Amino acid sequence: MTLQTQSIGDLPSSADTVIIGAGIMGLAVAFHLAERAPKRRIVVVDKGYLCGGASGRNGGGVRAQWSSAINIELMRESLELCADFAQRMGINVWFRRGGYLFLARSETYLEQLGASAELQRSFGLKTRVIEAKEARRIVPELSADSLLGASWNPDDAVVFPWPFVWGYAKGAADRGVHISPFTEVLGFERQGDAISAVLTSAGSVRTAEVVLAAGAWSPEIAKALDLHLPNWPHRHEICSTEPLKPFLGPLVADLESGLYCSQSMRGEIVGGISNERVPEGLDQRSSLRFLALYARAMTQTFPVLGGIRILRQWAGCYDLTPDGSPIVGRVDAVPGLILLCGFMGHGFMMAPIMGKRVAAYLTTGEGAELFDRWSLGRFERGELIQESMILG
Repeated sequence: MTLQTQSIGDLPSSADTVIIGAGIMGLAVAFHLAERAPKRRIVVVDKGYLCGGASGRNGGGVRAQWSSAINIELMRESLELCADFAQRMGINVWFRRGGYLFLARSETYLEQLGASAELQRSFGLKTRVIEAKEARRIVPELSADSLLGASWNPDDAVVFPWPFVWGYAKGAADRGVHISPFTEVLGFERQGDAISAVLTSAGSVRTAEVVLAAGAWSPEIAKALDLHLPNWPHRHEICSTEPLKPFLGPLVADLESGLYCSQSMRGEIVGGISNERVPEGLDQRSSLRFLALYARAMTQTFPVLGGIRILRQWAGCYDLTPDGSPIVGRVDAVPGLILLCGFMGHGFMMAPIMGKRVAAYLTTGEGAELFDRWSLGRFERGELIQESMILG
């Protein structure tokens, strides 16, 4: 499948909606918005290439196991959108429902998983807390040393990230959306407080509506509007091993260490781990410290993997917020601006449902309560929405 987009020299001089960020979040909004409003002129700009940011640098996990009701509700629907994506968009995303297995090595984390599982079941999920011996029946290669139990949901899934981005991009372009990669946002024009144009390296686009969906790059772009956002970038590293015979059905995760890993359809073990000692700012380099942390945790969790070889290592930027929840919705101080950022490294799995919800919100105002709940103003009001099931 190839994506045909117009060159940056053809950037339209005006648009009804400009979306900043051609990652999966921005492209999902563009696709659903073009479906709901076929006559709306939509432009998507990005300073890099498709899959150049976090959307092309993540592990592809998609789960409904969360500790907050809003995330559980959204991800139930997002999982179904992911399951239907290949058939609807005509591109294979290697969607595989192998489940998520969250490990607990302390009473504190076991209790936390138990409380989250109870909440998840109230939404109809199959999540249950299991003993270590049952976790080993699911993954026999798993070490039971210090393992007290686990949270298990067989309906969680893993996908290959890149085709999701390509699928949304082609679907949006086929519906008339102009996608302009390698187009950097340089600033904005305003009439009073309201946005009147987006200034880019390819020219200006007159518009009264801007969706800022640039992930960890969003705070820097917002500065051009004299707007301070409380989210910040944090480098997260991942690696992939040589292919092995299939043995790992679920994605295995440990909230305490931040370890997670799954096995791809080709047999590679793909995963990462928390690493607090990383440079500040937008940094996508790799480090030896990550490999040491990851190798130690992996061999403790799966002793059988002690001799395997690492083939590739890469990094992307998480988009962190003070309460672990996204920043979404309109900004009173900047009329015409809609924020869609701060997804804590889990924006990829939430993009299908957020694209659908944002498109509905922009066209009819539907779902305003969600955007009020996750608005930028909650930080001033002290109405934080804590989410604890964050990996990495």
